[in-house]
Amino acid sequence: MEIKLPDDPQFNKYYSKHCKYLNLQGYRPKTVEAYARAVRRIGNYFDAQIEDLSSDQLLDYFHDLLGSLSWSAVKLDLYGLKHFYTNVLQKTWENIPLIKSPKATRIPDIVTIEQASQLFTATNKLSYKVFYFTIYSLGLRLGEGIRLTVGDIDSDRMRVHIRNAKGNKDRFVPLPENTLRILRKFWLVHKHPRFIFPNRKRGLKNAHLVDSPLARGGIQTAIKVIVKEIGITKNITCHSLRHSYATHLLEAGVDLIELQKIMGHASLLTTAKYTHLTTVTHRNVYQTVNKIMSGFDINWGGVK
Repeated sequence: MEIKLPDDPQFNKYYSKHCKYLNLQGYRPKTVEAYARAVRRIGNYFDAQIEDLSSDQLLDYFHDLLGSLSWSAVKLDLYGLKHFYTNVLQKTWENIPLIKSPKATRIPDIVTIEQASQLFTATNKLSYKVFYFTIYSLGLRLGEGIRLTVGDIDSDRMRVHIRNAKGNKDRFVPLPENTLRILRKFWLVHKHPRFIFPNRKRGLKNAHLVDSPLARGGIQTAIKVIVKEIGITKNITCHSLRHSYATHLLEAGVDLIELQKIMGHASLLTTAKYTHLTTVTHRNVYQTVNKIMSGFDINWGGVK
């Protein structure tokens, strides 16, 4: 739900300055929106009077917030308010021990290689079919797949350049031969000069004319419908395909440190979580990726 900006001239001046600082300091768009939303939310709660909030007021606010938001969302709001105080109001921020996430260890849902193949086969819209296979075969986050451009594909070195990923970091991932073949075939359908996955709003015939990539919402909605249709009862999302990729590579023997580089994890501990789902031996990563991906038959007959 969209959080409106409070109707207060002074608050709006502060808010505008807050957003400018966020953009100038190089925060990612999702972080900018989260921190901006945090200030709008607390501004509405305190009728735009947030310059001199006491510890007791903040305690009440975050306590109420926990009743409707997740721990991670509340923590983001705290960080957003801290940024507002230190940069916009230029006040010393005293750390508030309000938010301590309960310890929980969660193992993500994944699909088997056979279930992944079922999912790709059952996807009737060509853009989504190729997209799901691509983010799986490259181990990409949803946003990374959406942002792929023609120039990111390096067929000489058989790798893909993932730009501006989480943490503002670039990385290279192996490009399986089958993925390259499918992406080339798909590009011949839409021929967009820049985007690998152009927006569907004008249809594939006129996809080369659009000025934006695939819409995130349509991708996410479609995969939920497809997963249900093929009878998978697990909570499978686009990010599940990334988890599945990592697990399948570990099962096939890819070295954990190599996988860390491919996945773009800052910490090896993050990558090591996949060992809960599989066992690890050592083999060549490029050979392994090609072996896994060559078994998929991504064809489209009457798919539009």
